[in-house]
Amino acid sequence: MADLRDLGLSEYEARAYRALLETGPATAKELSAASDVPMGRVYDVLNSLERHRLARSQAASRPKKYLAVEPDAALDRLLADRRRELEEEAEQYEQVVEELSAELEPGEPVDEQFWTAAVGADDTADLLLERLAAADDRVVMIAATPTSGLDIGAVGERVAEELEAALERGVSVSLLLSDDLPATLPASVGERYADRMAAHPEFEVRTTPRLRGTFTLVDDNEVCMEVPSPVDPDESFAMIDLTDPDFASDARETVRRRWEESEPLSF
Repeated sequence: MADLRDLGLSEYEARAYRALLETGPATAKELSAASDVPMGRVYDVLNSLERHRLARSQAASRPKKYLAVEPDAALDRLLADRRRELEEEAEQYEQVVEELSAELEPGEPVDEQFWTAAVGADDTADLLLERLAAADDRVVMIAATPTSGLDIGAVGERVAEELEAALERGVSVSLLLSDDLPATLPASVGERYADRMAAHPEFEVRTTPRLRGTFTLVDDNEVCMEVPSPVDPDESFAMIDLTDPDFASDARETVRRRWEESEPLSF
C-alpha cells in the first residue's frame, strides 16, 4: 500500500500532514493530540512540513496555527523533490563510474582455456552484448541462421549499437552472413548498418551460401557460440563463451576460408 513515507516523509511528518488535512487549521498542541506526534517533536515536524511546502502557518495568530496544503499540490511537490534527489544521485553514480572506469583496468588476456554459458534468450543476448562491449581489437560475427541475435527486433538493435560503439573505440568489425539472412533483418537494423556503419573503414559485411554455424570471434582469442533450442530451432537456447587460443585459432581459419569465398553485401 502506498504511503507518504514512500515519497520521503518521516513517520511523524506523514502523521502530522494527514492529521492537518482532517483537522483544518490547528495549533501545535492540537496537532500533537490529533496525530500522536509527541509535543517535544511536533514543532520540528511542522517546520519540516513548511520547508517541504506541505503546510502553511498563520504567524499572526496566538498561538500560531498551521494548515495543510491541498493534497494534489503537496504530492506534486514531494514528487518533484524525489525526482531532483534521484537525478542528483544518478549524477553522483555517473561520476563514480567515470572515476572507476579510469582506475580499473583489465588484466592480461587469458591464455588458458576458460568457458562459461548463459541459458535462455535474455541471458544469451546479455552475454553476447557483454563480450562485444569487452572487445579491444577485433570482432568477427558469423551468422548462418536466423537464430543469431542479429535478427530479433530489439536484440538486433542492441547488437548493432554495441557494434557501432566498438567501431567508435577503434575495434574492427566483420560480419559474415548466410546469403538468405539479410532479408530477415528488421528494417530498422538494416538502416542502422547502412546509414551509420557501412562507410566506416573498419566495418565489413559479406555473404556466402551454405554457411553453417553461428558464432562470434572476439579479439582472436574468445569465441561465443550460440546454441539453438532443440525444441524450436528458430529460438536461441544458450550461449557458450569459450576463451581458448587454440580453439580460437581454428575458428579464425574457418572464417578466413569462408571469407575468401564470400561476396560483399550491398546496402
